[in-house]
Amino acid sequence: MQPFSSHTGIAVPLIRDDINTDQIAPTQAMRDLKPDYQKMLFMRARRRDDGSEDPNFVLNKPQFRNPGILVTGQNFGAGSSREAAVWCMLANNIRVIVAKSFADIYRENCLQNGLLPIALPPDEADAFVSRVIETNGAAPFSVDLVTQRISGPGGADIQFELPAADRMRLLEGLDDIGLTLKHADEIVAWEKRVAAQQPWLQAAVDHRR
Repeated sequence: MQPFSSHTGIAVPLIRDDINTDQIAPTQAMRDLKPDYQKMLFMRARRRDDGSEDPNFVLNKPQFRNPGILVTGQNFGAGSSREAAVWCMLANNIRVIVAKSFADIYRENCLQNGLLPIALPPDEADAFVSRVIETNGAAPFSVDLVTQRISGPGGADIQFELPAADRMRLLEGLDDIGLTLKHADEIVAWEKRVAAQQPWLQAAVDHRR
C-alpha cells in the first residue's frame, strides 16, 4: 500500500449522514472482470435515469471534478464491508475523508488501503464544512499526517487526532500483512525455538490435506 504523509487537494462537500457503501460503489458496477473504479464512485447519484450526468451532484460540478478530499457527515461508509468503496475513492485521488464519524468496517478498510479517515468533533466539523462550502473549490486544503493538521483557506489550522498505531501504519504504508512482516525476525526466532524445544510437533501429520 502507498504510504501517506500529506495530501493537498480540492475539498468536496458531500454533507449527508449515513452514506452507505452501495451508494459509494454500486454493485452493478463491479460485475465486470476489470471494474472501472474511477467511474464507479457514486455512479448512480452522478447519473440521471436517461444516463446523462446530473449537474446538481457535487462531483459533477466543474470546480469539484478533480477532488482530493471528501468532506461529509455522520456514519460515513455504513452498510457492507465492500472494499471497493475505498478503492474507488483512491482511483479518484481522494486520499482523505473528513467526517463527523465513520462506520467501523469502512474506517478499517481505509487504513488498510492508505486512505486517511479523519473524524472531527461536531463543532469543529461544522466549522470546517462552512469553510469548505465558502471556498467552493477555489483553493485547495492540505492535510499533514506528521503534524496532524488540516490547513487551508478561511481559518486557522485544525488539529486532528489519530491513534498512534493507525498513524504509524499510514506513514509507513503497512496493511495487516506489512505489520506482521515488521516482526519477521521475531517470528522466525520463535519458530526455531519451538522446533528445538518441541520437535515432536514438527513431525505431526497434517490430516487436513
